[in-house]
Amino acid sequence: MKRIILTGGGTAGHVTPNIALLPELKAHGYDIRYIGSYDGIEKKLIEEFDIPYYGISSGKLRRYFDPKNFSDPFKVVKGYRQAAKLIKELKPDVVFSKGGFVTVPVVLAAKRKKIPTIIHESDMTPGLANRICIPCATKVCANFPETLQSLPPEKAVLTGSPIRKELFSGNKLAGLEFCGFTVNKPVILVIGGSLGSVVVNDAVRSVLPVLLEKYQIIHLCGKDKLDHKLAGTPGYVQYEYIKKELSDLMDAADLVISRAGANAICEILALRKPNILIPLSAAASRGDQILNAASFQKQGFSYVLPEEKLDGQSLLNAIEAVYQDKRNYIDKMTQSELNNAIGTIVSLIEEVAKH
Repeated sequence: MKRIILTGGGTAGHVTPNIALLPELKAHGYDIRYIGSYDGIEKKLIEEFDIPYYGISSGKLRRYFDPKNFSDPFKVVKGYRQAAKLIKELKPDVVFSKGGFVTVPVVLAAKRKKIPTIIHESDMTPGLANRICIPCATKVCANFPETLQSLPPEKAVLTGSPIRKELFSGNKLAGLEFCGFTVNKPVILVIGGSLGSVVVNDAVRSVLPVLLEKYQIIHLCGKDKLDHKLAGTPGYVQYEYIKKELSDLMDAADLVISRAGANAICEILALRKPNILIPLSAAASRGDQILNAASFQKQGFSYVLPEEKLDGQSLLNAIEAVYQDKRNYIDKMTQSELNNAIGTIVSLIEEVAKH
């Protein structure tokens, strides 16, 4: 039996694409193991799938001053030794890395042990952890055509992001019933990311009475961000977070308002949902969401509303523009080349594992 080590962690976005690959890897006969940090989000997510999990020491590599900059390099060195020991014991045929700082010692150790490694970069420009790992990789998968320009040409492959198959099995009527909605009004789904977004939440709620004249609103507002004064408002439901019913809610949505994290927008693309992207501002991030959103806008997949210009009125204008032109957005997304990421990536894994 072929063996693969998956690695990735720190955020859900560094884990869910790995989870999306699991059924296909199992179908191809792989024995799957996972290396992550001791207690990161990846540990909780992966343990649900009965995949053997190995925790290693993980330190963050920062480009700014922090007292932990003096201790974290030692954690990375310790993680490297642990990863090297695990790779020697497990003898994998291939390693697949989704990114995050925990992957650096794993990829470096795999290179040292001459194990082929495939890296997946979700964002337009590689993050620091992946930039360190790319010289050690056999192949590097990318979500965006523009990313290929910053990767070694002999390694770069445009694949898109692996999407969990259950997202495609949503039931619109079940989603409407879950929310207590009617079939007679279009539905807007607002997604602010797992932590939610105060600015997006405030903009939506500031024009709620106007929106509810024409639309029904599903608002995934993030942990501790419910507005209890709005509970029971007809045509409006709010949840901190949705897991099991997400595929039904996505199927029920006629239009999606979302942050521009790479995995989120790739799911929106795969499901062909007309969308408005509100990327995290450059002040609050390294600017990757701004670049992701710009690429989707350029390809005709999305309407981009910069956070700096976000208020109730600009949001209303964007919703009206996208809803009127929804057919065109759907057509553009249908023409996208990034429609079979799982198949493409597993084929790459099969290819490098043979060498």
